[in-house]
Amino acid sequence: MAYQETKTVGYGSRVGSSFRGIGSGFLLFVAGTALLWWNEGRVVKTDKMLNEAEAKTEELTTIDRIDPEMDGRLVYATGLATTEDSLSDPTYGIGAKAIRLTRQVEYYQVQESAHQESKDKLGGKEEITTTYSYSEGWWPTPVQSSQFHDPAYQKKNFVLTTADNAVWQAENVAFGAFQLSQTQVGSIRGDEPVDLSLLLDSALLVRLNKEAQQVIQRQYGGKSDSMKLVHVAQNQLYFGFSPSSPAVGDVRITFTKTMPAKVTIIARQTGNTFTRFKAKNGKTFQTLVMGTRAADEIYEGAHSSNHTLMWILRLLGIMLIISGLKGIFAFIETILKVIPFVANIIGWGVGVVCTVIGLAWSLIIIAIAWLFYRPLIGIALLAVAGALIWVFALKGKDKLKEMAAKYNQPKVAPEPSQMPANV
Repeated sequence: MAYQETKTVGYGSRVGSSFRGIGSGFLLFVAGTALLWWNEGRVVKTDKMLNEAEAKTEELTTIDRIDPEMDGRLVYATGLATTEDSLSDPTYGIGAKAIRLTRQVEYYQVQESAHQESKDKLGGKEEITTTYSYSEGWWPTPVQSSQFHDPAYQKKNFVLTTADNAVWQAENVAFGAFQLSQTQVGSIRGDEPVDLSLLLDSALLVRLNKEAQQVIQRQYGGKSDSMKLVHVAQNQLYFGFSPSSPAVGDVRITFTKTMPAKVTIIARQTGNTFTRFKAKNGKTFQTLVMGTRAADEIYEGAHSSNHTLMWILRLLGIMLIISGLKGIFAFIETILKVIPFVANIIGWGVGVVCTVIGLAWSLIIIAIAWLFYRPLIGIALLAVAGALIWVFALKGKDKLKEMAAKYNQPKVAPEPSQMPANV
């Protein structure tokens, strides 16, 4: 059931907050501008680096032996990444000969979410109603319910046990005659479940069950000591009454392993391992992807990822700039809140102006940045930005003059001959 709280903010407090927001708005504006400038340089430098790397890439004919002549060169190779390392979770005694062993912990908890609605009052006050709702689900960390707003849900959360997420990674991973670095090993994917049925010690399960029973007794009291609270199902260690019907306090710990797999690598051969390639512009590159992939396919994907990131950062930068401008000029709408409908009209207009100016400013920053790298595109963007400003400023002014002329034009009474005859 939802729980609501309502508070009223005075006109003076709202105006003060809006003026304090000018500083935050300015910081957002500067951050967005800097992000756009940096992003345009980044994407061009990355493209140049990838083009240089692709031109210098040489294929290793075999990874079963190390060719000294290829040392220091950017190489492309595919093969099986293997290890003889045995990894172990010291807390639960889970082990496997694998490239990676992962422990993931989740807690079944009540979570609070809030939804706000505000209403302007005549005189400049604001009434804010916050609705708090509560739902149960799995979360990566325990949720502190003592700070929940609804007293009925305060201190409702508890956990039967606690554990940290953990990852154990093999130190020695072979790629033919080569050894992969820890960064390269971290790029190997393909998790498989770890079968816990034969790995968990029965004495450990008994101890864990007793500890969980003690937690239940402290939480509720009067529970039987014979109840089973620890369950093992495939690769999951479950704390709770029933894995099929989770309840608040339940915990599930999932174990996965990453086994030897075929990978493709592009990197600089250095002795018996691989390091990052450094381009002339200072940008570096190395990659490890799963399976057998052609070099041109990998570079095509890298270019695509670079341009996708470019557009994401562009949109983020533009949003920061527009939000910053709105934050700077928000005080205009707030001052007029004594008459809400007037403030809403002015606020809408300020929002439109900030959006147009923000877009124009963003295009100018992008264009100036591109002037250093690709002048023709930079000039085109500057022309578009100029057109936006011209349309908004000059055309808008002409439209206002036209509307004013129509409004002030004297009305002429109709001639007697033009008046309708009485029927």
